[in-house]
Amino acid sequence: MKNQSFLAGYRVLDLSQYIPGPFATRMLSDLGADVIKIEPPRGDPMRNFMLSDNATPSALYRHLNRGKRVVKLDLKSDQGKAELSRLLKNADVLLEAFRPGVMDRLGFDRARLEQLNPQLVHCALSGYGQNGPYRDHAGHDLNYCAASGALSATGTLAQPMIIFPPLADHAGAMQAVAAIQSALLGRAKSGKGAFIDISLFDSAMALQYLGLSEAKESAGVQREQLLLNGGAACYNIYQTADNQFLALAPLEAKFWRAFCEAVDRPAWIPRQLENMPQTVLIEELRELFLSQPLEHWQRLLGEVDCCFETIPSLDQTKHHPQVEARGLLNDWEPAYPAWINGAPCRLPNPLVEVGDGESVNWFTEDHPE
Repeated sequence: MKNQSFLAGYRVLDLSQYIPGPFATRMLSDLGADVIKIEPPRGDPMRNFMLSDNATPSALYRHLNRGKRVVKLDLKSDQGKAELSRLLKNADVLLEAFRPGVMDRLGFDRARLEQLNPQLVHCALSGYGQNGPYRDHAGHDLNYCAASGALSATGTLAQPMIIFPPLADHAGAMQAVAAIQSALLGRAKSGKGAFIDISLFDSAMALQYLGLSEAKESAGVQREQLLLNGGAACYNIYQTADNQFLALAPLEAKFWRAFCEAVDRPAWIPRQLENMPQTVLIEELRELFLSQPLEHWQRLLGEVDCCFETIPSLDQTKHHPQVEARGLLNDWEPAYPAWINGAPCRLPNPLVEVGDGESVNWFTEDHPE
């Protein structure tokens, strides 16, 4: 048994596309679950999305679906419905990302699913959830971040910025994983399945607690106004003389003091808690960092305990010593981000595509103890 195979024996049926659902079930697969992904006859659109390596299916698709077996089914046909019913009878988890109402129209409403498998944990992962006035609205990550208020606090004072990687997609996926695993634990006691309604919009909204705590007292645009989004000199991004960038985050007084002493600016020490936004102090630090190239600041601050870090490009990050020490990448592909029992998680096998017309079966018919 691999060191991370905590979910070995659990059977997950994945009826999702794009990023959120596949990312969630990939996490479950990384932790040992048997995941069968059902795609429509045309396949998941991610197969041809961002073909940076000119390979089909795309690297993104291969990453999101590693460790899974993928089969194409027409769920509008009698044969497709029969095959889905067969797999559902012995599944532990169903994750689907259809728009609300689609499962009902396919003939798999809640009553039908409970009839097929009363112990099934059914997670419906959608844009805005199964109810509310936005229930049927189309959207993508950018829309969910906009509606949740996330963009009102992200970017510069002049303009909001797109959050990358997509925040709502990944937040929703991780909410789904946490809820699914909790439901499986609950089922061990109750013997009953569960229906979980996860919304990408809800998941983005849940992360706005920092901004909401400020909005309660002060309405309006928050970009570059708060401690953690560009309003503070001690938590900011600065440009250097050679057009490189660095991140400075000495939030604690001892780190701020160490920074001020290292750059020979003792007069800045008592100014750390000036009112936000700290426009004047930020400009003073900006002028300081623009006076020298990045290499100078690396030599001066690299060993100082002051929360200083350069901002490398992703191709440079691949060779970061901490990335290499932690085994975070397999070539260009991120591994599961955890060490378990003193060792990094190993990548599961690549995805396996089941041929058209072939039937697929669960690896095991036994429920985990």
